[in-house]
This record gives sequence, C-alpha cells and structure tokens, in this order.
Amino acid sequence: MSRSALSYIIKRLEIMQLSESDELRRFEADDQEKCTVRWQAQTGLFILHDLDRDAYYYFDNLDLVAIEIYELLG
Repeated sequence: MSRSALSYIIKRLEIMQLSESDELRRFEADDQEKCTVRWQAQTGLFILHDLDRDAYYYFDNLDLVAIEIYELLG
C-alpha cells in the first residue's frame, strides 16, 4: 500500500519541528508553487503563505497546517 499525500505532508512538517532553528518548505502541485510554510522554532508556530491569495496563516497545530496544505495542493 502506498502512503497518502497527507502523510507525506505530515512527515515534512514533523521534520521541520525537530529543527532548533527556523525552517522553510515549499509545496507544489502540477509544477506550480502553491504555498510556503515557515517553522518558527522559538515560538512553535507554522506560518503558511498561500501564494495564490498572498495571505498568511498562523498555526500552532501540525494537523491543521497539514490539512490546509493538502487542500491548497488539491
């Protein structure tokens, strides 16, 4: 059985959380960048930048940011 797209997103976010410094990841669909996610280690926040809307969203919960990324990529 192959892993779901959501599990790959969660894994990338979990790796970011392990870092003691800020991290940035880019998420793409169909060769087009849809969003970036910055992990702020000091505050424990994920900052999602929706590139289509040029909007920023702040999350302190890994599951919620993963769902938002999944929806943007879909």
